[in-house]
Amino acid sequence: MTTDIQGYCDEKFAAIRTVLADSLESGADLGVSFAATVNGEMVVDLWGGHLDEEKTQPWQENTIVNVYSTTKTMSFLCALVLADRGQLDFDAPVASYWPEFAANGKADVPVWHLMNHAAGLSGIDEPTETADLYDWDKICGLLAAQKPWWEPGSATGYHALTQGYLIGEVVRRISGKSIGQFFQDEIAAPLQADFFIGVPASEFHRIGNLIPPGGGNARLAVPGDPQSIANRTFANPAAGALESRTEAWRKAEIPAANGHGNARSVARLQAPLACGGEAFGVRLMSPETAAAVMQSRISGTDLVLGVPASFGLGFGLNNPAAPLSPNANTCYWGGWGGSVILVDQDARATVSFVMNKMHQGLVGDMRSANLVKAFYEAL
Repeated sequence: MTTDIQGYCDEKFAAIRTVLADSLESGADLGVSFAATVNGEMVVDLWGGHLDEEKTQPWQENTIVNVYSTTKTMSFLCALVLADRGQLDFDAPVASYWPEFAANGKADVPVWHLMNHAAGLSGIDEPTETADLYDWDKICGLLAAQKPWWEPGSATGYHALTQGYLIGEVVRRISGKSIGQFFQDEIAAPLQADFFIGVPASEFHRIGNLIPPGGGNARLAVPGDPQSIANRTFANPAAGALESRTEAWRKAEIPAANGHGNARSVARLQAPLACGGEAFGVRLMSPETAAAVMQSRISGTDLVLGVPASFGLGFGLNNPAAPLSPNANTCYWGGWGGSVILVDQDARATVSFVMNKMHQGLVGDMRSANLVKAFYEAL
């Protein structure tokens, strides 16, 4: 093993170093971070590889990258914290917090539909440009006016970019803070976690650029009918992978897609959810609220992803037909290109993988699957 993997690893999990090194050696990865917690304590915190394809700049301990939809799990935490405080009811109409949302037949759509991609608002009919993603009020206004593309609650359809605005506006209406600020004040700061939804300019120097799949400015699309719900979802609003390198993208709050962190911060942030609401000396929520995440609210073939899916409160739930974990009370989500977070309440564990070389796919690939497998074999 010639590739140098740095960081801390409990001896029990030593095999994970080898899996990471092999992935870098093979070229499947360029720069990586992997972390795991058990019982609210960090047991693995590893990183290695490079930030550039020329391999001149090593991935550093404090490197952060855009994790795309792994960010969604941070917006879920914000909503769960508000619910735990009695300020948010997942079964209440969205319009009770955000009156404008009632337009076009959405008066009775409950908040949990936003959490679970079931609101029929996976895209927007009004044409938008990438720059519009940086205008919070514009996107939220368009979503409030939008007619659902399917009967809310009848099916899920992955709200790839819109979910973060929908949850975020509810958080803003309740708390008076943008979701990025609420997340920072109420979750990231207490847990001392290095993660941002909207990166301050002072932290730009340690952001690693993502390497898009295929080398160009990749965009999400699916084969077939351009008027399908899936293609309309990815077409509008849309942003190419290279947009993640721009100042505008980094500074904006796009809570479904532009969070920046590393495996250490992602695993740390979700550790309370794995441990009955408390980890690292911080109680984020009650055991009851944490457990509610694992109760399936809607299942079926997702209209956008085209695969069977089951969702608790926000998170995807472990699928017995293709299990991510041997334990039933496990939830997860991942980001375009390969980042992933897994939360196992039975093992009281979190497992996170964050990288800079993007592969095709929206919710993880064989790189993270191999690491998760090594983690459970050691556990």
